[in-house]
Amino acid sequence: MSTAKGHLMRTEDCQLEDLLAILADETDPADYPLAERVVAGVLIYGADALRRAAATDPHAVEAELARAWADGPGIVVIEGAFDPTVVDRATAVFERIIAAEKVGGRPSGDHFGKPGANDRVWNCLEKHAVLDPESFVDYYANDLVALAARAWLGPGYQVTAQVNLVHPGGAAQTVHRDYHLGFMDAAQAARYPAHVHSLCASLTLQGAVAHCDMPVESGPTLYLPHSQKYSHGYLAYWLPQFQEYFVANHIQLPLRKGDLVFFNPALLHAAGSNVSPDIDRMANLLQINSAFGRAMEAVDRRRVVAAVYPVLVARQRAGWSSTALDTVIAASAEGYPFPTNLDRDQPVASMTPPTQADLVRASLAERASVAELQERLSVQALSKLSH
Repeated sequence: MSTAKGHLMRTEDCQLEDLLAILADETDPADYPLAERVVAGVLIYGADALRRAAATDPHAVEAELARAWADGPGIVVIEGAFDPTVVDRATAVFERIIAAEKVGGRPSGDHFGKPGANDRVWNCLEKHAVLDPESFVDYYANDLVALAARAWLGPGYQVTAQVNLVHPGGAAQTVHRDYHLGFMDAAQAARYPAHVHSLCASLTLQGAVAHCDMPVESGPTLYLPHSQKYSHGYLAYWLPQFQEYFVANHIQLPLRKGDLVFFNPALLHAAGSNVSPDIDRMANLLQINSAFGRAMEAVDRRRVVAAVYPVLVARQRAGWSSTALDTVIAASAEGYPFPTNLDRDQPVASMTPPTQADLVRASLAERASVAELQERLSVQALSKLSH
């Protein structure tokens, strides 16, 4: 059977000059009026200014960010997005998890780097919530994380997190794109139609929270701004000529503790080499997923919600706004109602049955106890089973 021209992409059609024509695009500050400056083609935003703008016109802020990831450089940095004290509390939790997993002898692997060169905490979202729900709630109440997620993915997004601690001497990753197609080899990715290559990047937003100051010598992430716009990038990054170009021409930005980076998963990038003598470079890698896609990691969101609910109740009593509480709920609970068993979990009052996040919000509004929430979560989970 013949294949219609253009339906599938071929590795032999990957031409470096096509990428170079795209990389000739320059980031025009006039197109991004909320950005404070442009550095090496990357848009730099100030957290306070972005919050003020979002308080006035959140849709305009979201539109500018989405345009930056889709049609602009593909990457933004938000300086001072996290309170350093909140970061430090989370760092202490991450260090406890790393120490416990080392004692347990758990192997440490990486997707695009040599195993053992770093300490990686998989499913750190769930582990963080269970080990220290108070610091979890304060960390994931971050309004700028929620703003970015809504801008690229809309509501119902799913947050996952993987801490990466790279020690001095840790080598750089190879250049790559990220999940979904970025986690396939070229032969696998080539089996997906061209329109899937175009769609794939819309299903995920990649982010990182700097948990320490990261000068260039500590190896913060390497990027090629605007490279997310290259149609054949999921096939091309495996090719030596593209890898060599990346090594010679990437950009790299230092970060400060509490800075937040978000980028299009199709941006060509790689973690850098830590050539510092004494900096343990720690970042919390946020992979935020569309409600319409599958997250890479399995997260027991019932367990996360049960762990953080008492803290949410306490914060509600202390006067936290519904917006702040909803931000934590969005990062914790399942915000999409499907898949489900529509025989038992029927959409009665709306087009869809209630989500787990809806259940948590309703329980908070009713001042339900932890035991009552647990029972409601169990009933909801059973209603979604196929038998």
